[in-house]
Amino acid sequence: MSVFAGFGSDNHAGVHPAVLKALETVNPGYAVAYGDDETTAQAVKLFKKIFGSGCNVYFLYNGTGANILGLCSIMSSFNSVICTDVAHLTVHECCGPESFIGCKLVPVPAPDGKLTVDLVDSCLVGIGDPHMAQPKVVSLTEATERGTVYRPEEITRLARFAHEHGILVHMDGARLCNAAASLHVGLGELAGKAGVDVLSFGGTKNGMMFGEAVVFFNKELSTCFPYIRKQGMQLSSKMRYISAQFIAMLEGDVWLQNASHANAMAHVLAKGLRKIPGVKMTQPVEANMVFALLPERIIPELQQEFFFHRFDERRPEVRLVCSFQTTADEVEAFVSAVRKVVR
Repeated sequence: MSVFAGFGSDNHAGVHPAVLKALETVNPGYAVAYGDDETTAQAVKLFKKIFGSGCNVYFLYNGTGANILGLCSIMSSFNSVICTDVAHLTVHECCGPESFIGCKLVPVPAPDGKLTVDLVDSCLVGIGDPHMAQPKVVSLTEATERGTVYRPEEITRLARFAHEHGILVHMDGARLCNAAASLHVGLGELAGKAGVDVLSFGGTKNGMMFGEAVVFFNKELSTCFPYIRKQGMQLSSKMRYISAQFIAMLEGDVWLQNASHANAMAHVLAKGLRKIPGVKMTQPVEANMVFALLPERIIPELQQEFFFHRFDERRPEVRLVCSFQTTADEVEAFVSAVRKVVR
């Protein structure tokens, strides 16, 4: 029996038709390599229209590369990054920041996946002490690994506090589109306009085949990035295939349609699960992820039919992720399966 993988991650979804069409459009003929092509110039212009003309934009293959290389450009090996204890940086990047940058990660417990000024303040110790790692960056994830979202005012408050203490703000925006769709705000309102210094902007989770971007809102911070990107093995020779995908996603608001649909399916899923005795939501559903406690005994049985992750190995908490491909029928099939096995 085949297992439906649709709730494992939005990475499991396919490629949006508009993206496939864009790839087909730029495929014929020749184009100058390494980003010196017309398609990349057009994509960069589009980014500047969305995020502000004062930003610098660089395209990369994947999110781990975007996060680590973006950080590498703004800190030294004796610095530390303050993040939550569920941040992708510290949980799912296989010690990449520590290995590539040599820096220290300071994971802060955050039950809802969100940092606050008080949490950051508690980590500002040893400033100027040569025996201790020096705080340099606060890293936020939008939407968070717990499916929650930062409001613009929350980001602004954190950024203002960080900057007052000489600390930069990095944002892992793998699901920034989902957060913006949830809050009905523009992408820029959650990034540069809110005080973020460096953004890793995700495309893969929202319908692209591959491709992420690093956006610097202070151009001085990106001086070395062209060399860091090459050294970090993230400079694509056939850059037009990344750039064309971003154009397809951003030019006609495909990003918004995809993210809005994924979010809506998550709300439908949560609504169905809430009606089942023995199922309890552990986080508010604010983007495209549902976190729930299920009866321990039913999880293995459900996983024979549906692929999804157990978020917390110490308790029966699962993570269910919806994508632009998720259908109402697929959601109902899962809810029905849970209802059946709970009985």
